[in-house]
Amino acid sequence: MAESADRPMRADARRNRARLLEAAVRAFSQDGPEVTLDAIAKDAGVGIGTLYRHFPTREALVEAAYRSELARLCGAVPELLRDRPPDEATRRWMDLFVDYMTTKRGMADALRAVIASGRNPYEQSRGQLIAAITTLLTAAGGAGTLRRDIEPADVLASLGGVSLTAGEPAQREQAGRLLDLLMDGLRYQAATV
Repeated sequence: MAESADRPMRADARRNRARLLEAAVRAFSQDGPEVTLDAIAKDAGVGIGTLYRHFPTREALVEAAYRSELARLCGAVPELLRDRPPDEATRRWMDLFVDYMTTKRGMADALRAVIASGRNPYEQSRGQLIAAITTLLTAAGGAGTLRRDIEPADVLASLGGVSLTAGEPAQREQAGRLLDLLMDGLRYQAATV
């Protein structure tokens, strides 16, 4: 949306934008890239004009939906650490990561269209994910519940592997078991490393 740099977005506009992003994630994940923008606007409970005011192109909507999911995932870290012990927060975040990857997989065709248009929705993804993992590992290492010698990039690669192996909704139980195994490895000799 073309809001003035010195004027914040109105509360109703923020709500409409959030509803549009939620509807877009659902639609692109479930129905693929061919879902109509009218259907997304209708699902969000707004008119097509409102959608276009926020997202002038389909690619802008897809990219914003993807970035919104990434921000939601990375933004969950402070709350998880506030509400749970650090190792439990880390394990719960891993579940959220698998959910995020499942959504991303569902949006893959729509994201390819964004890339084909010359934009890179993944440009800052790795850095944001590494920062989230680093925060979790630092807290858990400081509490003595996870090893302190873990490379965040190794955890990210491991989570990516779990998502590739068991990232379909029907494989959620297997994904949980694999994440538990990963956590066992992160806990191994935590107090001595």
